[in-house]
Amino acid sequence: MQQSINEIRQQFIQDLEQVHTSSELELVKVKFLGKKGPLQNLMKGLKDVEPDQRPVVGKFINDLKEFMTASCEQLESKLIAEEEQQQLSHEALDVTLPGRQQFVGRKHPLTQAMDQIIHILAGMGFSVQYGPDIDTDYYNFEVLNFPPEHPARDMQDTFYVSPHVLLRTHTSNIQARAMEVNKPPIRIIAPGKVYRNETITARSHVFFHQVEAVYIDKQVSFADLLATMDEFLKKLFKQSIETRYRPSYFPFVEPGMEVDISCLVCNGKGCQLCKHSGWVEVAGAGMIHPEVLRNGGIDPEQYSGFAWGMGLERLVMMLRGISDIRLFTENDLRFLKQFTAL
Repeated sequence: MQQSINEIRQQFIQDLEQVHTSSELELVKVKFLGKKGPLQNLMKGLKDVEPDQRPVVGKFINDLKEFMTASCEQLESKLIAEEEQQQLSHEALDVTLPGRQQFVGRKHPLTQAMDQIIHILAGMGFSVQYGPDIDTDYYNFEVLNFPPEHPARDMQDTFYVSPHVLLRTHTSNIQARAMEVNKPPIRIIAPGKVYRNETITARSHVFFHQVEAVYIDKQVSFADLLATMDEFLKKLFKQSIETRYRPSYFPFVEPGMEVDISCLVCNGKGCQLCKHSGWVEVAGAGMIHPEVLRNGGIDPEQYSGFAWGMGLERLVMMLRGISDIRLFTENDLRFLKQFTAL
């Protein structure tokens, strides 16, 4: 038995001298210290040793195991250090350079713009009201003078949850709710997401953000609407903005109009965003239809009001010089980290 122990020890030393990498060392460890290695065979052979000799032979076997284990650990530490040094010497990375800059988190550009718009309109006397994203056909259409089968419903491709429940197509669904619980004067804004089943392009998406503004009081005029919008746009863009008002039809206002501003991305020369017209539509507006006031419990003979709905994404595209609306929802940090506060 003693001769076998000495032979295994000598063979282990010879094999260890041939090791140059950690993977080669692992093979030696498996060969000699593994479950099928010679050390295990020696332990199994103890049963054939004379009983009075077993303690001595067992000690020799344990001494051999400790020698192998310590030799492997010592060589392993040396090889790992050498391999790490070799890896660093071949890498292009200079570990002495400072670490990469960590960017501070910030709000999404749409959130920044929404906060700014709310701040401006709150300063102009408007309070904030929030309506539900999932609403009934009644509040989204019927109370706003969209009777069933009315052709104007085709203007807004709607996502229906059930025959009478839908994803709201505009934040105008807050109008009737505000009228039902408040008496004039009413001066509110309703920010939030809206949803329309449209083709996704550089100018449109299946969901976007909108800000609805409503003002109802005695003797509210069309001139009040134009003056309020001009003042709001001036405060938002921090400069005088060239605007264009075009007559248009919306069931819940009469008269109605669309609001265009000169494209700030191309400075009115024509680009993909403005369809090469030099103008971008940013809002629909008008005087609240008497029938809508009546549906909300307000006498149209005593009160009048105006309302507008603005698409937030297009305003931000103007403010930031962005030409593709899809960039807002792609979560590309290369795009998002460009934007500091407005």
